Amino acid sequence: MPIPLPVYQPPDFTSPRLAGAPLARFAAVAHDGVAPPDYHATSIFPEYLHLAPGDWRLLRASRMDCVVRLCPDGELEVVEFRRLRRGDQVALGRGEDGRDGILVHDGGFPETARLAEKFAFRTLTTRESSFSFDYDELYQLLAHERRAGFILWVLGPALAFDRDAREAFARLVRGGYVQGLLAGNALPTHDLEAALYGTALGQEIYRKRTVAAGHYRHLDALNRIRELGSIEAAVAKGLVREGIVHALVAQGIPYVFAGSIRDDGPLPGVIADAYAAQDAMRDLAARATTVIGLATQLHTIAVGNLTPSYQVLADGAVRPVYFYSVDMSEFAAQKLINRGSLSTRAVLTNAQDFVVLLERGLKKSAET
Repeated sequence: MPIPLPVYQPPDFTSPRLAGAPLARFAAVAHDGVAPPDYHATSIFPEYLHLAPGDWRLLRASRMDCVVRLCPDGELEVVEFRRLRRGDQVALGRGEDGRDGILVHDGGFPETARLAEKFAFRTLTTRESSFSFDYDELYQLLAHERRAGFILWVLGPALAFDRDAREAFARLVRGGYVQGLLAGNALPTHDLEAALYGTALGQEIYRKRTVAAGHYRHLDALNRIRELGSIEAAVAKGLVREGIVHALVAQGIPYVFAGSIRDDGPLPGVIADAYAAQDAMRDLAARATTVIGLATQLHTIAVGNLTPSYQVLADGAVRPVYFYSVDMSEFAAQKLINRGSLSTRAVLTNAQDFVVLLERGLKKSAET
């Protein structure tokens, strides 16, 4: 059964508070990369700027901790501080309730009201929480998003260390449940090691036996791919015949592998420039309607900062962006929420078990 998406409730701009609100103010940038004093910083929620009497303009591609630039053609653009150039017009105001001509609308997707009690058990997500409903909801949501959305995954390397998880995720890719993927250097490196040698960091991905000189295996994998020049060349030549990366390439799924200081190699295709990687990640995040961050705390936080809680569709309709953080650690799952991505839903479980169970559940749901 398809999941009914919540209907967006826009602000009431006829209310006295908003009908009498002033117009948004702008000031020119004096130095490249430096916002003027009293700049307005954006959030993950829908934000409106009052540009003319009665004209409240919704930011179409917002994200956390950026500024709003007024373009010469009158359009509004959300940009990072590093993109500001002298003379740019930047929105001003710290009041987010309309008093500065800016409204941050955090109640656009009201959920069913819950009875609030002064004292109650298990109000926070922990390892003791029930996640049965979350899985059932995901089955419905991903079935819908495969047809009418954009499902973006953020993966840590844990999936590459288990045979069943790798195979299950590759089936998710082939089944249309992966429409974009973000990861670091480790995920593709160890997945390719598994494809070439059946190991990840020198340990067999099924029996967990350590092989002789196994610490060379990921370096050998990097070396072979670097010799060919690209991941795509390794797939095209038949060197890589299975796994997560093979499925991405075979299905033409866009991906961004972002490098870090500790990377070996790196793998060809990994973006070593941090800001270039951020730009590429942002382009995919801007398309996302559902994001699933899996066993990678820092990468998930990064994507959370790039991703708004809403998406403006081509016809102007506004829909929610769903964001799931899946990890064994309560701390890791809650960290993203603590960093400001308040719309995140946490699922506490082993990442490998999660993918296997999710793929089986989706297959079962499709058959019924």
